Amino acid sequence: MTDLQIRAAVADDVPAIVGMLADDPLGAQRESPDDLGPYLTALKRLSADPNQHLVVAVRDGRVIGTLQLTIVPGLSRRGATRSIIEAVRIHTDERGGGLGSRLIEWAIDESRREGCQLVQLTSDTTRTDAHRFYERLGFTASHLGFKLPL
Repeated sequence: MTDLQIRAAVADDVPAIVGMLADDPLGAQRESPDDLGPYLTALKRLSADPNQHLVVAVRDGRVIGTLQLTIVPGLSRRGATRSIIEAVRIHTDERGGGLGSRLIEWAIDESRREGCQLVQLTSDTTRTDAHRFYERLGFTASHLGFKLPL
């Protein structure tokens, strides 16, 4: 994977990112690849916030993976800063080749550079393959998550 580049996402990457977000049963229900306006607005907000890192993995000029890393300063754990990994997606053609591990390693390394003491993520309960993947990388299922749609 020496030809792989992990870099900040830009507007031209949004169609590929949204395509990956929509490329599974859950994403197909909630994403709208035909209307990029809301995604471009969100990218502007993310890009303006130094605690947000939306990145893409690129090989040969093609976006093949993405994730969002959020840095969260806090008071708990003696004022610890934590990071949250979200929206990890790998293009269908690239799954199983180690790219997901490479992206997560990037996120962990970046979290260390940012002074984080903890990296956390959530995964939908139906994504059992993803759960096994995260466990192989050393993550433990330690909490029960809740959501409230607004």
